[in-house]
Amino acid sequence: MKKFLIVLAVMVGLTVRVSADEGMWLLPMLEKLNIKDMKAKGFKLSAKDIYNINGTALKDAVVIFGNGCTGEIVSPEGLLFTNHHCGFASIQALSSVEHDYLKNGFWAMNRSEEIPAPGLTVRFIRHMEDVTEDILSGVTDTMTEEERAKKIDENSLALQVKWMEKYPEMDVDVKDFFGGNQFLAFVVETFSDVRLVGAPPQSIGKFGGETDNWMWPRHTGDFSVFRVYADKNGKPAAYSKENVPYKSPAHLKVSLKGYDEGDFAMIIGFPGSTERYMTSYEIDQTLNVDNPNRIFIRGVRQDILREDMAASDEVRIKYASKFASSSNYWKNSIGMSRGLKKLHVKEKKEALEERFKQWAAASPERAEYAKALPLIEESVRERIPYYNVVQYLSESMIRATELLSASALGGRIPDSTKLTLQQYNAISKSAKDFYEDYNEATDRKVAKAMLKIVADSLPADQLPSVFETEIKGKFNGDIDAYVDDLYDRSVFANKERFMDYLEAGDYSSLKSDPAVMLRKSVVEVYNRNLTKYLEINKKFEKGHRLLVAGLMEMEPEEKHYPDANFTMRLTYGNILPYNPADAIKYNYYTTLSGVIAKEDPSNPVEFTVPEKLKELYEAKDFGQYAYQGDIPVAFLSNNDITGGNSGSPVLNARGELIGLAFDGNWEAMSGDIAFEPDLQRTISVDIRYVLFLIDKFAGAGYLLNEMTLVK
Repeated sequence: MKKFLIVLAVMVGLTVRVSADEGMWLLPMLEKLNIKDMKAKGFKLSAKDIYNINGTALKDAVVIFGNGCTGEIVSPEGLLFTNHHCGFASIQALSSVEHDYLKNGFWAMNRSEEIPAPGLTVRFIRHMEDVTEDILSGVTDTMTEEERAKKIDENSLALQVKWMEKYPEMDVDVKDFFGGNQFLAFVVETFSDVRLVGAPPQSIGKFGGETDNWMWPRHTGDFSVFRVYADKNGKPAAYSKENVPYKSPAHLKVSLKGYDEGDFAMIIGFPGSTERYMTSYEIDQTLNVDNPNRIFIRGVRQDILREDMAASDEVRIKYASKFASSSNYWKNSIGMSRGLKKLHVKEKKEALEERFKQWAAASPERAEYAKALPLIEESVRERIPYYNVVQYLSESMIRATELLSASALGGRIPDSTKLTLQQYNAISKSAKDFYEDYNEATDRKVAKAMLKIVADSLPADQLPSVFETEIKGKFNGDIDAYVDDLYDRSVFANKERFMDYLEAGDYSSLKSDPAVMLRKSVVEVYNRNLTKYLEINKKFEKGHRLLVAGLMEMEPEEKHYPDANFTMRLTYGNILPYNPADAIKYNYYTTLSGVIAKEDPSNPVEFTVPEKLKELYEAKDFGQYAYQGDIPVAFLSNNDITGGNSGSPVLNARGELIGLAFDGNWEAMSGDIAFEPDLQRTISVDIRYVLFLIDKFAGAGYLLNEMTLVK
């Protein structure tokens, strides 16, 4: 195994066996692993045009947008494109009933009208390097998992300190690959002055809503526009009126030329997480525990939110981002379970595992690899009861019942001392931010439903103590009565009550606050089960690492790639249609005609078409963005993406921007676990539709003047 670790350190970018256009490739290895195949598929540039360690390249125009999306710089003036659903939280935070940018959209008609988006960041990857040898220095096969992790943490910290001296005012992030067999370091520069430039109304940016999410044909104008600002020296700086648009070292050219079926397409971005090494044992857990729990709990909460949001514009704005985030992964879980079953993924994994077992047993030198699957099977079986409790409490209480989040503010208040002015201001700001998107009546309804779910679903010995001492002991098992008393008495139940409590300065009653007591009882059970889960999972981590290493050794002739972990990757392929079922073929693009035809007055929340857009369509006022008498809206490619790639640039053979990736397709929802080459497609919004909406619909065509358009 020591020999394997040394070999792996120079094999950057390998994991599961590749077929068709599968693969999320590390940019430094494109020259070695991919460029020949890319050129065969139609790519016209060189690997250095994408990633150049000694100069600027396409990679330098692609950024991490916010906490979980991708964006791209499209002008020398820091102009940035991403998805509407990526900018959604910022658009929501800047909205009010008086200025409803979610419903009506927003467009700055000059730079003075661009709106600062507090808390939003844009991160550039300035350098990346394989540091496996440094991180695994001193790591041996005889170490326990705890000893191994401790040594890796020590080496990682030492490396970060060393690199931060070399790259001052930047962050250094060390990421593991191949189940902890390989490590790369990333130097990151973060800009915090990011301003909203434009967003279409929700009727365009979320056209199709929940119904069309993950579906094709798609007609969503899923884009938003921001700008990155810096100080006068081009360095990151907090918001200031003195800041200027950031002069990025690279920006993408924007193509108006379009594409045809079979054309080359590639995507650069930050895919969040895949589990292509998942075993059949883990698939059982996914199908029987993880996804059913998530689908059930989120479905109940979403029904409550949906009803309250429909009844009040104020509640709709407050909960729009929360609902969208919850619903997206909820539907993903439904589609994933469907795909895993329909495409027989477990059976395929079992066949691979049997082959691996036979290979490992064929040589005494592979004895260590033979331990991999038994370790994984044992740990999955043992961890499920504990994970079930952790997931239930996380989904229903810690994530869904917002009063528990509010009560966490109490942890920042000293027991018996007065707050300093600095402490008071910090807690006040946190409270203001929290309560701005909180509605007591809605959360009260959610709490009643969530506590009933916990009571009905968890074993009695895993229920938080309040179920015995409060709900049963004081309210005779009446959850509704307990929740009403909870919200009636807790100082955290609404903003006014909490701010009055904070102002009064007497915090002696804090420990006995019913919300604090509820949170404490929930966290105690959660932590107890999480500790057991993590302890058991050490066996899984070792087994997973051995499995990955063994699979690579078993198939040394194959190209492999690492699972996604929100690091910069490239995927390449072609513009292609697909056949979802017998006698059905989907075209590879949709048009504005499809948007108009899809309008549904009986479902105005999801399928409303703005009057201005209909007027432009009727007048055929398409300008330079037309294709065959219509406006292309969305298109398909067989690129390999996942969550985190939202907002990623889709580039043609010359590295020009042709669209923004925003979704996958329903028939291949199991794709994070097993790539399905015949079915898996990336759905992207056509850049011509984006520019058409900016220019003709919004009247903000001045923005195109700073872009490099290729006609």
